[in-house]
Amino acid sequence: MFELIPCDPVAFRQQTRRSTLIVAVVFLALAMVLSSLAVRLFGEPGGDNVRFNVGGVFAGVLITLALVRGPFWTQAWLAPAVYGWQLKRSLMSVTNVMHKVTERVQANDPTAIKVLRFYHLGLTQMHELDANSSAQAQLAGEVEAHKARMQALGIDTAQTRFDPAWLAAINTA
Repeated sequence: MFELIPCDPVAFRQQTRRSTLIVAVVFLALAMVLSSLAVRLFGEPGGDNVRFNVGGVFAGVLITLALVRGPFWTQAWLAPAVYGWQLKRSLMSVTNVMHKVTERVQANDPTAIKVLRFYHLGLTQMHELDANSSAQAQLAGEVEAHKARMQALGIDTAQTRFDPAWLAAINTA
């Protein structure tokens, strides 16, 4: 289950830049230390040690990924980036079956209608967080038309939660 949360776009971008910088510094430090250590332990003085340098960088990538998906994932300084990643994953899961969603919306399937509303709200938020006003303006007419349809059908337009099980139900319908 994913839920949209209100975010200040300026603060969000500032915090995600900060967390990106922290992760980049951790990676650079790990890559440099591991490359130097590999060359020192396994390399030959004056020899070709490229493979040990590459191996150290590769190990740095793996350790950085493990740190980000492990202990860093729950840290407050990474929370905005995690939220942005989860938002984009949720939107992509809907995008992948959008043909089914729109087909079911045309058939007045309440679940599909809710999924499409969540998609519109999530996409609008993503555009705001990414400062992409041109893409948001292109979507406005479709969003308003769908909202009016929901109101006419008596369906709540505040669809800030997304349950992946809804997509499974749409796919089997």
